[in-house]
Amino acid sequence: MLMRFTKMHGISNDYVYVNGFKETVADPCQVAIKISDRHTGIGSDGLVLILPSETCDFRMRMFNSDGSEAEMCGNASRCVGKYVYDNGLTTKTKVTLETKAGVKILNLHLGADGKVETVTVDMGEPILTPSLVPVVSDLQQVVAQPITVLDVDYKFTAVSMGNPHAVVFLKDSVEDFPLEKIGPHFENHSFFPRRTNTEFVNVIDDKTLRMRVWERGAGETMACGTGACGTAVAACLNGLTGRKVTIRLNGGDLLIEWDEATNHVFMTGSATTVFSGDIDV
Repeated sequence: MLMRFTKMHGISNDYVYVNGFKETVADPCQVAIKISDRHTGIGSDGLVLILPSETCDFRMRMFNSDGSEAEMCGNASRCVGKYVYDNGLTTKTKVTLETKAGVKILNLHLGADGKVETVTVDMGEPILTPSLVPVVSDLQQVVAQPITVLDVDYKFTAVSMGNPHAVVFLKDSVEDFPLEKIGPHFENHSFFPRRTNTEFVNVIDDKTLRMRVWERGAGETMACGTGACGTAVAACLNGLTGRKVTIRLNGGDLLIEWDEATNHVFMTGSATTVFSGDIDV
């Protein structure tokens, strides 16, 4: 059976997008595994289904490259905004999106060609209560919590942006950090009952951070929008930055603002269409 798809990326965090208004994906977990393979499939960090919603303009379901379903992906949500506008599914430039992590509001910014160039996403309030992140702790917030991984001591700050994040600030260069070796041990550590995404971060200055990410169910990716938001919150909680920061990821930059008045986190970044096609699933 042929499935129509569009490959898109948000600062190189790439997914395969399927229009659920026209296509039916019977087993999205297996399809995600098949199409994500960079040797025998399309090649991506996962699969995103754009679906009808009873409560919002659209609904998004997102599956990692290992077939597991994730609650939310910030970079993917920006691409959903671009897809629905550029493909005529909406004429709105302010779109509500239903996700497993709640409703997200997308503000679409058009380029000179009349297509979406960048998107600002209202990511909502960060979740810091340990039981809701979730992370195992009796504290009210987990900030600079000691953790030992492969006999090395680190400190992490736990934040959920609808999915769990453990943010680790490094003194040594994150460029040389052995992410593929250390990342899986953070992801599956007993602190995290639903596994975790882990961000390893250098502070450049009080307005700039450099981040690499190990994503739960996907490994290292070029970027992670929810991870960037969690990192900005963690940096502020640790007194390392203010509330508005630029985060440099492997795939590009994101501007993140943790608004003091609303307690909401706003993420602004690009969304790019790569190509469309058909694949036998």
